[in-house]
Parts: sequence; structure tokens; C-alpha cells
Amino acid sequence: MVPRYSRPEMTAIWTPEARFRIWFEIEAHATDALAELGVVPKDAAEALWAWWRTDPAIDVPAIDAIEAVTKHDVIAFLTWVADNVGDQARFMHQGMTSSDVLDTCLAVQLARAADILLTDLDALLAVLKRRAIEHKMTPTIGRSHGIHAEPVTFGLKLAQAYAEFDRCRARLVAARADIATCAISGAVGTFANIDPSVEEHVAAKLGLTVEPVSTQVIPRDRHAMFFATLGVIASSIERLATEVRHLQRTEVLEAEEYFSPGQKGSSAMPHKRNPVLTENLTGLARMVRGYVTPALENVALWHERDISHSSVERYIGPDATITLDFALARLTGVIDKLLVYPERMDKNLNKMGGLVHSQRVLLALTQAGVSREDSYRLVQRNAMKVWESDGQLSLLDLLKADPEVTAALSPAQLEEKFDLGYHLKHVDTIFARVFG
Repeated sequence: MVPRYSRPEMTAIWTPEARFRIWFEIEAHATDALAELGVVPKDAAEALWAWWRTDPAIDVPAIDAIEAVTKHDVIAFLTWVADNVGDQARFMHQGMTSSDVLDTCLAVQLARAADILLTDLDALLAVLKRRAIEHKMTPTIGRSHGIHAEPVTFGLKLAQAYAEFDRCRARLVAARADIATCAISGAVGTFANIDPSVEEHVAAKLGLTVEPVSTQVIPRDRHAMFFATLGVIASSIERLATEVRHLQRTEVLEAEEYFSPGQKGSSAMPHKRNPVLTENLTGLARMVRGYVTPALENVALWHERDISHSSVERYIGPDATITLDFALARLTGVIDKLLVYPERMDKNLNKMGGLVHSQRVLLALTQAGVSREDSYRLVQRNAMKVWESDGQLSLLDLLKADPEVTAALSPAQLEEKFDLGYHLKHVDTIFARVFG
């Protein structure tokens, strides 16, 4: 976790204090359920909660000092609680194993992190929708391979991003449901020393579902899917960030990041206005995706349990969620304040002498009885002259002067094929599909 790329609400989920508080709740709720079954005295559970209601400070250094001797984090925590609660604490952890605490705690943390990320996505979707509607009919050039293709609108670009992040949100909802599972099943997951009803009680208290077969650990395919989903969201962030970066290039300059008063772009060149935020987002996306492969490799644990996954998750749990939270918030700010230049879009759209209308002429020639091969040849030979003139020549003028073309299409018919509005006639239909 890097403070520069962290936000307090998400970071708070992963502090040692927060982790130990979740551990206590798991242990105390389990003790409650055991007391109801008559396995432990009811006053044992009451003693735990009575101490907890005093809102004790979590003494992390004290717990760490115990762990330095025990070399076991859960035992260190239980020892510290017992030192504070007294004799009744001996009834904690009856029939449980460390993974019951660790895995259930991680499920709570990831579910809470997912809730923050879903809120982040909602904020991004709201901004994308607003800006898409704002530029619904702002014409711009669509590019394939980075080369001028045919007209689109800037609103369509943003509507595409909205639809993509809407899918990301649906995936995260599913991944959250998949990860929010509780395991209180004891050694090797057989419930030999703890009743399954205890697991059900703890799950209900923590807002989780029970793991059908935990084998002592919650199966890591759930975690792999969760982190893979975060990786897909990161890739969608990079896709949109890359679009902004390209649009801000000097030769294009159809949109750019907001440049605040007093901001500096370069230590050497005072004229620079660089896409630093979206470049940063590209880098952050790489980091989030980098956590996916370790999560996938965690799936193959030995038999009923090993801890090869543990060190991995201590890294990727906090880092992936904290980084993605920051990235989503940053992207939302970029789109919210994005500077859009319709005049430059129009200039670029018309830069290449009408080449963007070549397909309409091709199709019109075929409709007029010319073979597709000949139609393509006629349009391309004129289009290449425009291309090689860097747009100084006009495709429409060249076509009007080509006797093979005018033998099939009149000048008026040719002019009709250069109507920009034709390309935008279904924008409303696409927006209805995206936004309802």
C-alpha cells in the first residue's frame, strides 16, 4: 500500500486494528452460539461482550510482542484477549481452527472493500452518463488502427465506456456474493468439534453465507474470481484512460485533462500540459492486474489446507482494493472535469477531404449496378489521391470529375453521400440501449 495512491475509507479496512476487531467478533459470535448449545457457559460469552462494550483499544504492539514468541498470529491474539478478559476467555475458540478466523475475516474485509468499490463505480457511471448526454450529438471522427474511419459522436465514446463499466459493476456484485462466505468448520472442515449451527450463526451476524465445503480453508477459486474481476475493472480503466491520452496528443487535441491554476506540466518546458492523471491510471491498472496471477496460483493448495496462499493475500488483499479504489476515484475526477473541444473535433473530422464518406459512395455504386470490385477500385483510386495530398484535394470533387463514377451516379447523388447526419441517425437508438 502506497499512501500516495490510497484513500482513508478503504485503507481503514486493512489496518491491524480493524482486522483484530473482526477476529474478536467472529470469536465472540461463535462463543454465543456455543453457549446456546450448552457447549460453553453462557457467562463466558457474556464476559467477552462485557469487556468489548468498554471499547478497549486494540494494543497491536502487545499482540505483536506475543506473536514474536508464539510465532502464531491467532494464538497471539487469543492470548492478548485472555489477558484482558480473564478466566472466562478460555472458552473462546472451542472446536475452531485458525483458518476459521482468518478466512472468515478476509471474507468480511473483501466484502466491505467491494461495497466501497461499488460506490466508486456508481459515481463513475453517473459522471459518464452526464457527459455522454452532454456530448450525445457532438460529431467526431471514429478511428480504427488509429486512422480516420467514419464519423461518430463523442457522446457515443462515453456511452461505450458507461456500458463497459456497467458490466464491470455487475461482475463485481457477483464476485462480492461469491467471496462473502463464512467457514467455522474446525480442523479439516469436518465439524467434528463444532456444530454447523455455529457457522450459520456467525455467518448471519457478519452478513455472510456459509461455505458448503470448506476443507479447513475457504476454496481459493472464490478469491481468484474476485481478484480477476478487479483486474478486468482495471483494464476498463486503462481503456478509457488511453482514449483520453490519445485525444490529448498535440496533433489531435480533441479533449484533455483539466489543467488547474498554478499547475505545471514540465520542469523544463513551461508550455507543457501533459495527460499525467490518465498516464498514472494506466500504471495503476497494471498493478491491479498484477495481483490476479498470484490469486489464480493460490487456488492449488495442498490437500485440506496449507498456508502458501496466506502471504500472497496479505499483499494483494489490501493493495488491489486500495489501488483500484483510488484509480476509480481519479478516473471519475478526470471525466467530470474533462475539457472537450468540439471545434477541434470538427476540424479533424474534415481534415482529410471527405475520405470518411468513402463507404457510402462504394455502397451507392453497387446499388447503381456496378460490381463491388469495380466500385471499390473507383472509390479507392480517387481516395488515394486525397490521402496523398494530405486532404488538400476533395474526394467529392474528384469523384464528380471521374467519368466512370458519374456514369453511375449523378453529382447530386454523390453530394447526398457526403451528409454527416447520415452517420448519426441511430445515436438515439444506441443511447436507448445503453441508458434505457
